[in-house]
Amino acid sequence: MEGRNELVVSFGEMLIDFVPTVAGVSLAEAPAFLKAPGGAPANVAIAVARLGGAAAFAGKLGDDEFGRMLAAILRENGVDDSAVVFDAGARTALAFVTLRADGEREFMFYRNPSADMLLTADELNVGLLKRAAVFHYGSISLIAEPCRSAHLRAMEVAKEAGALLSYDPNLREALWPSREEARAKILSIWDQADIVKVSEVELEFLTGIDSVEDDVVMKLWRPTFKLLLVTLGDQGCKYYARDFRGSVPSYKVQQVDTTGAGDAFVGALLRKIVLDPSSLQDQKKLEEAIKFANACGAITTIKKGAIPSLPTEIEVLRLMENA
Repeated sequence: MEGRNELVVSFGEMLIDFVPTVAGVSLAEAPAFLKAPGGAPANVAIAVARLGGAAAFAGKLGDDEFGRMLAAILRENGVDDSAVVFDAGARTALAFVTLRADGEREFMFYRNPSADMLLTADELNVGLLKRAAVFHYGSISLIAEPCRSAHLRAMEVAKEAGALLSYDPNLREALWPSREEARAKILSIWDQADIVKVSEVELEFLTGIDSVEDDVVMKLWRPTFKLLLVTLGDQGCKYYARDFRGSVPSYKVQQVDTTGAGDAFVGALLRKIVLDPSSLQDQKKLEEAIKFANACGAITTIKKGAIPSLPTEIEVLRLMENA
């Protein structure tokens, strides 16, 4: 294990996605499903490791076939799973995900409650959290207790130990009791992050305004932030730092499946930031890091499934050179 200076610890849910064997159908129309490991925080950890970085995942899985399979997938991909705990009384979460004809996704979740929701603050691997250079998380772990309290405690431990906090809300409206509660809880920890990434859809959800103009984005800016990012799919990304802002175009590829592209982007960016934290204050370095992250996200859309399509550094550099 590398020292604390490069370790990215990702916190939250890991689950099994069931994906139809044919594209462009509703869940009801699907003739059969393939199982695919998923969960945004886990995808981010594997993205970092695939790029040669030090990564760990912290969360809870069911003590079942699927939970043991997911922990094995973390290890096979070079991710430290010493902060994974198992629950004998709850199942690993499942999600049925369909890719519509336009490549966008629909979700149906089985979490009632699933193991990831039952992680307690006492089960946190505090030693690992204290070694994190970056502590990354989403908002799904804020939905229900006891996981919410565990999430807040983990943020506190990592922050106190000097980690950068990275937040990708990763909105899944279907999992929240209401839009209002989703908005309130997602924003309840907003001010504590150093780095925040939102999609166009999340920007509109959180601001109530259907626009990606700077004045709208700045409604989400906080003086404590080091970096705010708005990803625009195949249009690239807008970025806002303390002393500068700008946009970086994406790489044009033939998209097959957008699953995991945002997670690949985040993992790649965090990998670059832990290698050179000064890029948060240097516009040229930051733009290079975002270009790399854009390329990583683009490659992930070329193949089906999130984890199998996460690229190595060589693949990312090849796309950047050939563009």
